[in-house]
Amino acid sequence: MRLLVSWLILSVAVWGTAAVLPGFKVKDFTSAIIVAAVFGLLNFFLGWFLFAVFAVATLGLAWLFAFLTRWFINALLLVLTDRLTDRLKIESFTWSLGGALVISVLSTIMSWVLPGI
Repeated sequence: MRLLVSWLILSVAVWGTAAVLPGFKVKDFTSAIIVAAVFGLLNFFLGWFLFAVFAVATLGLAWLFAFLTRWFINALLLVLTDRLTDRLKIESFTWSLGGALVISVLSTIMSWVLPGI
């Protein structure tokens, strides 16, 4: 049940991000659900690996600046999600950085509102 609620929170965050950022477009809410699934799977399978690569490549500085590193990795994964599906359109990497930030903020707020999950 937790996985489904997390997926719904991420879907709403993706949908909200598309409503706020003009360079971040999702076709409809069904597309937001699919984009959230693809992004979540990429984050699960590649996110930790990219974080480890960044940590080694920066001689551990990625660990010190973990928030910035995760933000950058999420932006990269959003670009990859854009490439893998036709349901998401991100104009540039700058919009991807903005999208990663807004998605993180919206997801965190919704997780606080729903504390039992």
